[in-house]
Amino acid sequence: MYLLSNASANTAASGEYYTLLVTLNIALAVLLVVLIGIQLFSLYRNIRERVMGSRFTLRLLGSFALMAIIPGLIVYIVSVNFLTRSIESWFNVKVESALEGGLNLGRTALDIMLADVKEKGESMAASLAFQPANTHYSLLNDLRDKSGIQDATLLTPQGRILSVSSSDSSSFLPELPTVVQLRQARQRIYGSIEPIAGKGLFLRVLVPISLQDIAGETRILQLLQPVPKSLATTAEAVQDVYQDYQQLSYSRTALREVFALTLTLVMMLAMFTAVAIAFVLSRRLSAPLTVLAEGTRAIASGDYGIILPAHGKDELGVLVQSFNSMTQQLGDARKAADRNRARVEAARGYLETILAHLSSGVLALNERGELRTFNEATVNILGVSLESYVGFTPDMIIAKQAQLANFFQAIALNSQQDASQKNGQKEDAQTQIEIATAQGKQIITLRGTRLPDGGYVAVFDDATAMVQAQRDAAWGEVARRLAHEIKNPLTPIQLSAERMAHKLHDKLADDDAKMLERSTETIVNQVAALKKMVNEFSEYARSPAPNLDKLDLNMLIREVMSLYDLPKIRMEQNLTTQACTIKGDSTMLRQVLHNLLQNAQDALAGKKSPVISVSTESVHDMLVLAVQDNGGGFSADMMPHVFEPYMTSKPHGTGLGLAIVKKIVEEHKGSIKVENVTGNDGVASGAVVTISIPLLIETAENLT
Repeated sequence: MYLLSNASANTAASGEYYTLLVTLNIALAVLLVVLIGIQLFSLYRNIRERVMGSRFTLRLLGSFALMAIIPGLIVYIVSVNFLTRSIESWFNVKVESALEGGLNLGRTALDIMLADVKEKGESMAASLAFQPANTHYSLLNDLRDKSGIQDATLLTPQGRILSVSSSDSSSFLPELPTVVQLRQARQRIYGSIEPIAGKGLFLRVLVPISLQDIAGETRILQLLQPVPKSLATTAEAVQDVYQDYQQLSYSRTALREVFALTLTLVMMLAMFTAVAIAFVLSRRLSAPLTVLAEGTRAIASGDYGIILPAHGKDELGVLVQSFNSMTQQLGDARKAADRNRARVEAARGYLETILAHLSSGVLALNERGELRTFNEATVNILGVSLESYVGFTPDMIIAKQAQLANFFQAIALNSQQDASQKNGQKEDAQTQIEIATAQGKQIITLRGTRLPDGGYVAVFDDATAMVQAQRDAAWGEVARRLAHEIKNPLTPIQLSAERMAHKLHDKLADDDAKMLERSTETIVNQVAALKKMVNEFSEYARSPAPNLDKLDLNMLIREVMSLYDLPKIRMEQNLTTQACTIKGDSTMLRQVLHNLLQNAQDALAGKKSPVISVSTESVHDMLVLAVQDNGGGFSADMMPHVFEPYMTSKPHGTGLGLAIVKKIVEEHKGSIKVENVTGNDGVASGAVVTISIPLLIETAENLT
């Protein structure tokens, strides 16, 4: 670097080995770049492998590098600027200005002479334009002599010479203009300063002439006027001197470049050396902090038992000691938090287990009245999964599930009423709600209370079975009493009527005998109807335990349907080919099939193309029996009460058929539902009764 600076100061004397010095310095800079590259690659690999302390080393390296590079760049920029201005000051600015002024003065003088020749050319062209063509030669001589022009030539637009006048006797033919110059002269006056070989510098002017004769042809007047030799010589001398000065200026640029290159190399070597040293310093400074960083990383991963080695009594040692103390405290706090979390998780699991096994449904609302959580019994009781409605308010759930409107309206009302009361002043109130389902009415008892966080918890049970049992018991008691009170006098009434008809038939006249026969027949028929109704009452009132045995339901269906070979009604069977073995009472299930087929037959009265379809299928562990007809279906008012006793739409029905069917199905641990079949026009086009009974699983216990 020292030799290079000396060589830059005297390029003429040291030009022989300046290139060698530059090459050596560039090679040294390349070696430093390679060294820095190796160090950067090693640091990059450590960062990728997440070696502790590598990122901190990178930050220290960046800080040290900036501390070295920024001042170096400032010195470099100032030095280059100062050197450039110094070299510029070596050249005399006034000489360059004087040379440029001389050139401009010569150009101005020539421009004035050219303008004078143009004026003379315009005057001569105006004189020639109003004269006949045969007088142009003599007139051209006179005009040239008066104007003091050396050569005047009259040309055609194509460059053919028409007339020549010259004061130079040695010149035989004038210097003709080029085609480009003639083309330009057709529109306007053309003037230029041109050197002519062997004659010197001349002023050439071309002036268009529009003749005023009949032909109206255009002529071009060319004037050639030599530039004074003294002026031409002076202009050429100034031009040569100016060119020499410009060449010197070019060497000035090269000198600036040499010094700039030297400064650049010096700056690069200094910066690269500073960066290489910054690597060493950053690694030494980051080594003690790496230990502390490793300890922090261990704590972040959950290891609170790490103890860092001491690093003296300076600030770093105090920091390590504080770190070890903090680690111990965090370890103790972590153990306490784990114990508390375990207790909370145990309590939560205990509560979830209790809620999951409760037969009562439990759902909770948050302080905004939105559904927060619920247990499995809620889904079983309501028959609707509420998983997708978490975060919904009761009004939003009602919009999605209209059949649960009464239930969620009661919850919302109880929640609002409970919120208006002060804590501890309102006892839990029980509300009974009715929900219409496909299986009939569902009765739910609801209780609720306000939570400490502002939420609300509702607990409810399905009381349908209990209420139904109470109703069945009440109806059964009524049926037994009616059967007892009505059945006893029926037989004496029937026997008395028949005895009267037998005794008096031969003793009365024909008309009276016929009237007696009709009256007796009426009494007997009405007694038979009353006996039938009493038998149904007795059948509904009795509650014998079903005799459950292994039963093939498909075989029972075929046996019963064989009795319904009706001429006007088409009977269809779509029975599954899978095993349909259940545990059931064949007598009770035969009664179920008779009731369903009889109801379907009654619904098809007056129907065109009546069809009764009976189908079975196996769904999971349940056997699903469906009896469908294409009658008028159930009315909207009748649908919620189809399974209630004495609810019928038939003129002479007792309303016990579907009630008995439901009772038998429930005794077989099954379920039943009634639905209307809707056509394309949205009108009911039949009804379907669906019964689900558990299939018999063939286990070793069942086989024995």
